[in-house]
Amino acid sequence: MLPISIAGAGPAGSAAALAALAEGARVLLFEKSPFPRHKVCGEFLSPQVRPALESLGVWSEFLKASPSLIRSVKLHFGDREKSWRLPHPAFGLSRYRLDKLLLDCAIARGAELNREAFPSTSQPVILAYGRMAVATEQDRLFGFKAHFTGPAQDAVELFLVRNAYAGVSAVEDGTTNVCGLARESALAAHGFDIDSWVRNWPALHARVRPLSRCMDWLITGPLVFSRNLHPLQGESGYRAGDALGFVDPFTGSGILSALITGKLAGAAAARRVPCGEYARQCASALRRQYQISSMVRFAIRSGLAGSASRLLSGNLLFSLTRPKMV
Repeated sequence: MLPISIAGAGPAGSAAALAALAEGARVLLFEKSPFPRHKVCGEFLSPQVRPALESLGVWSEFLKASPSLIRSVKLHFGDREKSWRLPHPAFGLSRYRLDKLLLDCAIARGAELNREAFPSTSQPVILAYGRMAVATEQDRLFGFKAHFTGPAQDAVELFLVRNAYAGVSAVEDGTTNVCGLARESALAAHGFDIDSWVRNWPALHARVRPLSRCMDWLITGPLVFSRNLHPLQGESGYRAGDALGFVDPFTGSGILSALITGKLAGAAAARRVPCGEYARQCASALRRQYQISSMVRFAIRSGLAGSASRLLSGNLLFSLTRPKMV
């Protein structure tokens, strides 16, 4: 049997490797970027990450990485706040530590890591190389992230205004992750100095004031929301994670989606499932999540999010933006 080649060793690629290895396949992982590394990411893992990681056989390794427990959610709309307790704890773990543990597990189980560019002629192939869409808007979107030391809380907090949002939540070792997304014009007005920009957002500034930044701000972009849940004409590879679609970061479900689609891709490639059937599996898992997140994005941009949030229970809103477990 030909080995399965995987482009990208992030959560989706490593999950695909673990799933394919469990099927008895030989796996070649290609990752040319420095790895592991800090990435712009909310680093929030939904409660459903537990069954996802258990199905990949890495739950015990995840617990050894000392993720923080997140028990509640707070949404800030200007001076208004909506908060609720989660029925089951979520988790916070840096991408640096999560990526390393998933890749280490894949290598320990037999995946072969290649620190070189992906050979496009390889077949069968899993594409887990991240976002590829090109921004066409004039006022583009950029993401930012940094870690802070100081008092950690067990809540994930989201600060939302029409043209930006930011999330604050604990990760491992008592560290707090601050990550967000904003329009290019807003950041450019401060010379892309994120500290200056945060100081002009009263609610967010008040939240991070007791904390001390312990790393430089990371900035990435431009970002484009996309979803490619249908196979492209003549496509012969299995796209997973952000290569399949990039959902709004405010949902806090990106990593969970990467793990789910990575597992599906690894199993499909090992079993030689047609790409069209694999795409239908992904659409079943992700369709509702993308639809609801688009509606919420519209509500945020139009200034209706605060009013709309009063009509829905917090846990219902949370559950509607999760991918379906498969």
